[in-house]
Amino acid sequence: MMTKLILRTFLVALLGVLIGIPSNFQAAPEPQPNIGVNGYYANDKAQRGRTVQAAIVMDIPGGYHVNANRPLGKYAIPTVLKIEAPRGVTVAPVSYPRAIVRKLKAVNNEPLAVYEGRAVLRFNVTVPASYKDNEVVLKARLRYQSCNDEVCFPPKNQDVDMRIGVVGPGDPLKRANGWVFGGRR
Repeated sequence: MMTKLILRTFLVALLGVLIGIPSNFQAAPEPQPNIGVNGYYANDKAQRGRTVQAAIVMDIPGGYHVNANRPLGKYAIPTVLKIEAPRGVTVAPVSYPRAIVRKLKAVNNEPLAVYEGRAVLRFNVTVPASYKDNEVVLKARLRYQSCNDEVCFPPKNQDVDMRIGVVGPGDPLKRANGWVFGGRR
């Protein structure tokens, strides 16, 4: 991939000299894809002393992918989700989706582990019975690198604040975001 980029830069510079384009001219870089990153909970509220399912959902436009959490290429930057929670609130390790293995021109058809389309990164959140506030706000930071078949873009961080109201252990809950969590409890 690096050789391809160097060769491309050289050819653009050579062409510029041949047709009289100033050497400091740079073509507009290809824009990064607009990857949707949103946070969801499986319930409308969290109960004190209980666990609620949560997820970060990545919506990746067609023709693009992001490197998986465990990419196969040694230069591929992995997708990593880090969650900051208020004191006492416990966040379980993130469960990353299964990767798709693709061979792409950009890396000389070397196999890469990637996410395409919709990628759902799941985790559980436990609110302690002694939690005093009426709301939990998680600070999620997603780091990923997006690519298409020809080029990879610089890594990007996206931050998401995930808010959920907190109620007592006996208060009723409603299931939410079934399209992410399905019918599981």
